[in-house]
Amino acid sequence: MRRYLLTMIVGLGLVAATVFLISTRTGAAQTQQSPVVFDSDGKMKLPTGFRKWVFVGAPLTPEGLNDNKANFPEYHHVYIEQKNVDVYLKTGSFPEGTVIVKELTRVLSPTFPDGSRTEPSGRGFFNGEYNGIDLTLKDSKRFSKTNGWGFFTFGHHPLPYEKTAAESSVTECAGCHIANVAKTDMTWIQFYPLLRDKKGY
Repeated sequence: MRRYLLTMIVGLGLVAATVFLISTRTGAAQTQQSPVVFDSDGKMKLPTGFRKWVFVGAPLTPEGLNDNKANFPEYHHVYIEQKNVDVYLKTGSFPEGTVIVKELTRVLSPTFPDGSRTEPSGRGFFNGEYNGIDLTLKDSKRFSKTNGWGFFTFGHHPLPYEKTAAESSVTECAGCHIANVAKTDMTWIQFYPLLRDKKGY
């Protein structure tokens, strides 16, 4: 009887250990997974569901403050998956597979030359229609020539966006990030209070 009980205990222990190892490996694999998919031509497919991710900020460089020559005159709505935000808040850098989506929105129907308008809250800039998507993916092996990040754009225009995107050239995106934010994991952390100040959610 004692031998039987001992055998049962050892057996249950082995099963529990096996389940733990499998779940641990699965969890580790999931942390490396990315929500983006590449097609057979090496182009990235337009991601979905990103508006459910953590919204970290919305910088704006309006035309009226840039002599009507702003490179990005729209709001930049920036989204990152929570699991990757969590890692950044703990370590100060993003894990491999991190995707950062920047969705552009135009300013809402300007009524003044500087692009502003008056609403009950006062004169200012307000979100208008969607107007494009830019995306960055952290993959140190794939994008070793651009500090481990790849840059993609699915068009700067109203919906619908392009369904796929090839990697943007260094002069289009990566070059500016390398020159200005290489020390902050190629990301404009200074514009996003959640990431910059690390005060938590």
